[in-house]
Amino acid sequence: MAKIVCVLYDDPAAGYPTSYARDGIPTIDGYPGGQTAPSPKAIDFTPGALLGSVSGELGLREFLESQGHTLVVTSDKEGADSVLDRELPDADVVISQPFWPAYLTAERIANAPKLKLAITAGIGSDHVDLDAAIEHGMTVAEVTYSNSISVAEHVVMMILGLVRNYIPAYQTVLDGGWNIADCVARSYDLEGMHVGTVAAGRIGTAVLRRLAPFDVKLHYTDRHRLPESVERELGLTFHPSTADMVPHCDVVTINAPLHPETEGLFGDKLLGTMKRGSYLINTARARITDPDAIVRALESGQLAGYAGDVWYPQPAPADHPWRTMPHHGMTPHISGSSLSAQTRYAAGTREILESWLAGTPIRDEYLIVDGGQLAGAGAHSYSTRV
Repeated sequence: MAKIVCVLYDDPAAGYPTSYARDGIPTIDGYPGGQTAPSPKAIDFTPGALLGSVSGELGLREFLESQGHTLVVTSDKEGADSVLDRELPDADVVISQPFWPAYLTAERIANAPKLKLAITAGIGSDHVDLDAAIEHGMTVAEVTYSNSISVAEHVVMMILGLVRNYIPAYQTVLDGGWNIADCVARSYDLEGMHVGTVAAGRIGTAVLRRLAPFDVKLHYTDRHRLPESVERELGLTFHPSTADMVPHCDVVTINAPLHPETEGLFGDKLLGTMKRGSYLINTARARITDPDAIVRALESGQLAGYAGDVWYPQPAPADHPWRTMPHHGMTPHISGSSLSAQTRYAAGTREILESWLAGTPIRDEYLIVDGGQLAGAGAHSYSTRV
């Protein structure tokens, strides 16, 4: 029998919900490109419920315990005496979400001799040391595409929020004010702007498709060029590198995975090549930027705004400089954890567990590391240190 350790974020401050704003969510059967939505043999939860917090348990307890497996669920993941560290030595599987990541460092992996599978409930597995996972003979899997559209919607919302100066205008209402000049002094139309994405995978391409109706000029850079038919359809301009693209753009959105080639990419040098007063949106990973350089660019006016939901570390400390920097639109890491997305990635997590526990192959598109190497989606998106 297997021991599964599941690291999830805390329940709401007012307690686990007993009712919701809506009575249900739309059913999504598949994604652009033909990939089908998660298809476990069964689910033991109500679609649209809060599944990503501790009491939600990703809907896994009945399924696992009915087969004699052990499920440990906790939000305590930091420090040598955390529940995660105490439970790791005899764990077979670790599950966590990018929004509340269980950082599986090389040291933690070395202290978990039985660990065979790390599952990301969502997308983005950079919280796992992939080189160490390869060396340890682990499988790393994630629920590819399950919340890609959720993140893309969040990106578009943040672009509009920054460009239209929505957050300060909303704050004016909360404060009882009505100074229209204050609200519009930093407000512009997105129409006609040049918008570029760093990476045009599932999320990046979804962002481009959602922005096309705004009559903007679209740019992208990616290690894998999109088909010519897609470039024509969306009117895309391809650039061979991020450095080549950003000087042309009024808005840049980062939709790339974190790996050695992207870590620290947006520092003082690259930010200095962007148009003065441009906007930067990052729902990918915080370490793709230099956090202090972002603050300096906002304070100097090189950036007119920065928004995103990714921080390092997560959760962000109370004194993180991004909480108080000017002209930002930051949120906690929530873009891919809508109730709609939770239904899909909880189902996908169960699908992965069903396959692994039965000794049958995990979907190739879910794989990041397998068989001692990058595999599936991981081979397409990630690189290792060696």
